[in-house]
Amino acid sequence: MNKELLITRAIAILGRAGFIISERCDIRPRSFDIAARRENLLLLIKVISNIDGLNEETTREMQFLSKYLNGYPIVIGEKTRDHSLETGVVYFRYGVPATDINTVHDFLIEGLPPLVYAEHGGLYVNIEGNILKEERIRKNISLGALASLLGVSRRTISKYEEGEMAASVDVALRLEEILGMGFTVAVNLFEKLEPSTQKKANVAKEFSNIFSMLKNMGFEVLPISQAPFDAVSQSGSRRDETTILTGVGECTRTMVKKAHLMSSISEVAHTQSLLIVHGASKTKNIERTVLMEDKELKKFDDKDDFIDLLQERGRRIEVS
Repeated sequence: MNKELLITRAIAILGRAGFIISERCDIRPRSFDIAARRENLLLLIKVISNIDGLNEETTREMQFLSKYLNGYPIVIGEKTRDHSLETGVVYFRYGVPATDINTVHDFLIEGLPPLVYAEHGGLYVNIEGNILKEERIRKNISLGALASLLGVSRRTISKYEEGEMAASVDVALRLEEILGMGFTVAVNLFEKLEPSTQKKANVAKEFSNIFSMLKNMGFEVLPISQAPFDAVSQSGSRRDETTILTGVGECTRTMVKKAHLMSSISEVAHTQSLLIVHGASKTKNIERTVLMEDKELKKFDDKDDFIDLLQERGRRIEVS
């Protein structure tokens, strides 16, 4: 299956599962291909045929975007190295979960979360340690006896029961045979990840001047290098209302396309969308994206006044 078919299948599954989906990001490089939301769950999804082609810089940006947009990164792939991804197994790349398309279907459509994850050396599952301990004691099986039956040490059993160690799939199956019940815990695909330290972004001078003005107003500005916008700007005092996808550039056909895509992502991510234009611009809005000349931006020194203007223009375009 090529990447186009993989994206098409992913979009179809997300639609069946009740997600609203952004337009595809068709820029290069890109840290995600589509954004999708169902109620309070926002996903930033990267589709790639071989997940080994995913580099650390891309995953780092996925993590930072997810943090600032209050979402979760996920990769949908087809193979790793020279073999296909196994259905029901989660593979992590620099901390970001990756699965095959069938696992996504089973989870989002059938409500069946994956139970297995891959690490160096094999496939593993997390064990519900307190339940394992209770069942072992209830059946009057000592640590030593269970360890002997499994072919592991007493210390290993203790670590399972304390939640300090995952078990191989083979051991988990043997536990189920011996004790008559399963102890595996589903892999949490939507766990808040703390991004690794971000490298200092190389910000172009034209961006730097704009970002400085936003920072002087009181915004936190996160430069972005692999998205159809150049930064995420956020005000700490009104966090839920003032996350702004921020683009900078000349008013060209490419910029108009960029504004359309920013608008689509903004709608899904529940953010504002702003494109700061160098020079004159007769257009004030492109869909949900507010266009503002850089000379107009210079007039603002209060972030709340600036936010009010963005929201006013945004409401105006939504009503029209």
